[in-house]
Amino acid sequence: MNFNDEKYYVNRELSWLQFNQRILNEARDKSLPVLERIKFLAITASNLDEFFMVRVASLKDMVNADYTKKDLAGLTPIDQLDAIHAETKTFMEQQCTTYNRSLIPLLKKSGITIIDKYEELNEAQEKYVDRYFSNEVYPVLTPMAVDASRPFPLISNKSLNIAGLVTPKANSKLLGGHMEASDYEFITVQVPAVLPRLVSIPSETEGDTFILLEQIIEKNLSKLFLNYNVICAFPYRIMRNADLSFDEDDAADLLKEIQKSLKMRQWGEVIRLEVESSMDKRVLKFLREKLHVSKEAVYKINGPIDFTFLMKLYGISGYDELRYDPYVPQMPEFLNKKDLFEAIKEKDIFLHHPYESFQPVVDFIKKASVDENVLAIKQTLYRVSGNSPIIAALAHAAENGKQVTVLVELKARFDEENNINWARRLEKAGCHVIYGLVGLKTHCKIALVVRREDDGIKRYVHLGTGNYNDSTAKIYTDCGMFTCSERIGADATAVFNMLSGYSEPAQWNKLVVAPIWLRNKFFDLIDREISFAKDGKEARIIAKMNSLCDQKMIAKLYEASSAGVKIHLIVRGICCLKTGIPEVSENITVCSIVGNFLEHSRIFYFYNNGNEDIYMGSADWMPRNLDRRVEIIFPVEDEDAKAKAKHILDIQLQDNLKAYYLNEKGEYVRLDKRGKTLLSSQVKFSEEAMEKNTEIIDHYVGREFIPRLAIDES
Repeated sequence: MNFNDEKYYVNRELSWLQFNQRILNEARDKSLPVLERIKFLAITASNLDEFFMVRVASLKDMVNADYTKKDLAGLTPIDQLDAIHAETKTFMEQQCTTYNRSLIPLLKKSGITIIDKYEELNEAQEKYVDRYFSNEVYPVLTPMAVDASRPFPLISNKSLNIAGLVTPKANSKLLGGHMEASDYEFITVQVPAVLPRLVSIPSETEGDTFILLEQIIEKNLSKLFLNYNVICAFPYRIMRNADLSFDEDDAADLLKEIQKSLKMRQWGEVIRLEVESSMDKRVLKFLREKLHVSKEAVYKINGPIDFTFLMKLYGISGYDELRYDPYVPQMPEFLNKKDLFEAIKEKDIFLHHPYESFQPVVDFIKKASVDENVLAIKQTLYRVSGNSPIIAALAHAAENGKQVTVLVELKARFDEENNINWARRLEKAGCHVIYGLVGLKTHCKIALVVRREDDGIKRYVHLGTGNYNDSTAKIYTDCGMFTCSERIGADATAVFNMLSGYSEPAQWNKLVVAPIWLRNKFFDLIDREISFAKDGKEARIIAKMNSLCDQKMIAKLYEASSAGVKIHLIVRGICCLKTGIPEVSENITVCSIVGNFLEHSRIFYFYNNGNEDIYMGSADWMPRNLDRRVEIIFPVEDEDAKAKAKHILDIQLQDNLKAYYLNEKGEYVRLDKRGKTLLSSQVKFSEEAMEKNTEIIDHYVGREFIPRLAIDES
């Protein structure tokens, strides 16, 4: 059979839109507290922004270059753009409906009022808002007129602005009398991001009342354009192409080249224009002409533009009953031992974040930085937190005279500037900083500590599925492993030698590294299951990842399914595979879990005729991970660690509360819960972690702890 037939595949971008729809479903879920729903609505908006700035921008570039090659699902770039615009407009209508009809009334009932129109203010509130404008807002604003002597200004990416039309008053002398009263001029004002978007105002009722900053500015535009009548004013927002492009081969200094490209991100081609649905046609026409925006790229919003501001509302003080109590990551049992290195030497240690704390990983680097027996620390960094304790520990280690080598990936999208700052700080502290390989992103998560001990040199290694980021480790589900295996230690040394120099090992002991070796390793593991299935033996694969869109990998899974291999895929986001195709994917199930934690771990299980193999790592089954990144997949061989990894997969495949299953129609649907014990995998893992720590349990019982994930009360 031709497993590469385009009818067997889903377009990557449309699959991503389905994923964002699943997140929006959380905002529409009536069983969740209202502020939790608000948070999910904000996440969908943030996700959509990045999708347009990168994925839609890339398609637009292809169209501009007359690139017509079809994707794995048979769609040309222009076909994809048309489909994306249609799907996204429907999606954004749902966002607005959810906000206007469901969330705003619920917030008001709970004591949080967001004023929809300026006219709703009472006299006292109006006076307060006018004073706020005069004292706080007016000094920051820059009113801009557009005429023959003042060209249309450069509008920065993602900034919120107000556009309008004005005419001179009868006594105006500014235009020298050449303008008739019936004529009008275009004006624009940027809503300052340095001021809060939600402005708290006094209210006679109990609770909190807010008005949006753009409404205050709209109402007071006449104070910015004296001697003019304001005909109309409407908010608008643009999205620009933010995908950095530069020639790495010709870049003499990668750091300087990225810094130069970052400045251009604010001024890329406009790919989306968001406007208020009631915007005057003359204003919209003017914006489209000046910004060079097609009709399809205009999005009319029936509500506030840019729902990302709602994340601030989620964090409003008080109203704890409108949120789930935050889950506190538990300290793992092995930390009862006095010495971290002794614990790792005793056996491999498996960690499951955020259910188990990320603190042991931070402590690993901190302890190494002050341990007199530690000779060297080597680590890769892709995305780190704003005030990273790991960065501080690495800098401290270098200051203590240890050999510290850090690979900081400058090309981590939207973290480039942050990573440049960290790289400079590490260099000043005396660390040897590497900026990655030309043409490849270094995405693997590995830390190596070299220590002198009584019986010789020991290498301690941490390998993970997620970034060394103590902030996101509290909300992303990831797995990590500590080991002092000699063979893995030797491989870890080889990885860093490869990254810092030109050393490429002839073979690897345990680790599997992309872009050269990883794809073939996965193919070999799948082929082995195919062989067992053809021999009439049990053959099974379970794979958990963020995204699945590599055509060759999907074709190999189709081949395995056709041979009788049972395949269970847990894919959070993009999935270009179709299920239920006769003789192609009848043996494949796909589930996607969307909960309060972002599913981020990658775990790969192969039954292997009962001799189960489990691998974990940083790579999804995407072309970029397999062919264009430095990635590491590592085996889980310790029996206790294997049991924990299998338990994770088993519980997630039992999830019937937060899991969606992909049906043969290409739709993600919930399972029928009738007559079944309700199970949310994220709640289950939280409860299991808490059961191991009675002190934490007692603490939360006293506070009437409620798990962060909603459980259907029925």
